[in-house]
Amino acid sequence: MSKLVGPALTTELLARLSQRDLAHHLGAALPFVTLDADGHPHPMLISYLEIRAYDAGSVGLVIQAGSDSARNLGTRNVATLVIVDADIVAYVKLTRLDGPLAVVEDARLSYFMLSVEEVREDTATEEEAGARIVAGLRYAPAPALDSAWARITLAALATPRART
Repeated sequence: MSKLVGPALTTELLARLSQRDLAHHLGAALPFVTLDADGHPHPMLISYLEIRAYDAGSVGLVIQAGSDSARNLGTRNVATLVIVDADIVAYVKLTRLDGPLAVVEDARLSYFMLSVEEVREDTATEEEAGARIVAGLRYAPAPALDSAWARITLAALATPRART
């Protein structure tokens, strides 16, 4: 059952999303859910390479500029990041502060600045007899951090930015 943790990332989530230990998290897939024009959830999968927490209340995101998710986020301003792994299940509700902003090095990408609005964590109830997630969503091969796409994405997320 999920429980409200608060309006900001926990220390653990901040560390996980900070990209400080990015190599450890490569290959993990994170559901990122926006709202479509009909108000239905629209999921996509992102990686730890594409999202970065700057502090407990702000997150940067780089995704494909022409994607439905980019349009949904740019229009309806809200999303939920889902983290499912053996050691944590969390839901991070986000609101768009700015974006889409162009990623100069690759016009196919857009940067969004997001605000953390609510964090929930999920744990098994007594009735669920201690059931737990034993492995998270994974993909392979994991991207090489020295690939052009990874370098451009990491550079776009290096510092928070918004229009002035």
